[in-house]
Amino acid sequence: MPVLVITGTGTEVGKTVTTAAIAATALAAGRSVAVLKPAQTGVGPHERGDADEVARLAGAVTTLELARYPEPLAPGTAARRAGLAPVRPREVAEAADKLATEHDLVLVEGAGGLLVRLDDDGGTLADAAQLLDAPVLVVASAGLGTLNTTELTAHELRSRGLDFAGIVIGSWPNEVDLASRCNLADLPMVADAPLLGAVPSGAGAYPPADFRAAAPSWLAPRLGGDWSASAFAVSYAS
Repeated sequence: MPVLVITGTGTEVGKTVTTAAIAATALAAGRSVAVLKPAQTGVGPHERGDADEVARLAGAVTTLELARYPEPLAPGTAARRAGLAPVRPREVAEAADKLATEHDLVLVEGAGGLLVRLDDDGGTLADAAQLLDAPVLVVASAGLGTLNTTELTAHELRSRGLDFAGIVIGSWPNEVDLASRCNLADLPMVADAPLLGAVPSGAGAYPPADFRAAAPSWLAPRLGGDWSASAFAVSYAS
């Protein structure tokens, strides 16, 4: 898995912290890691973006942004409003391929969900994943409403013939409600894909050393960790 594309079921579901956890786990295993952010929106020229946050939490990763737009909008819209060139799927694929020649693992973190537009021609992260022939990891929320958005994302991945690697819950709540407990079984069922981890809520605020030490315990073996979906579900059984 030299390239892994990371998308979400929407915004604010924990993609960046999940990306950092995967990067930290790979670094701990002695792998070299690059993080590619095709389009960063909603930050100024000298502000920290998502790739910078991954590096802060995970450690010595190579980071690359292809474009940055000031307004917190979909990349295609933000590019148009700023009068700047958009990022196109082929550029994303070419950049990821180049990074993969120099690193053991390349993590491509999208903006928002799978079909958020990168340009006015309708190019998306899904198109980049197809060009890369790379597996796609879906970061989902834990609670009520996540089943619909996760199943829709899974349906789109399969309709395009993409490799759906699995699901990570990007922010597992400190106080677990009934919906979240039930979703531990229902998410993999509706998506027909494995649950590959659960990142605790607030993990992005951990001191970096604590984050790196804990990250493998949040991720399943396919992502380099030692987390067990079945054991996790049992611990929250009611």
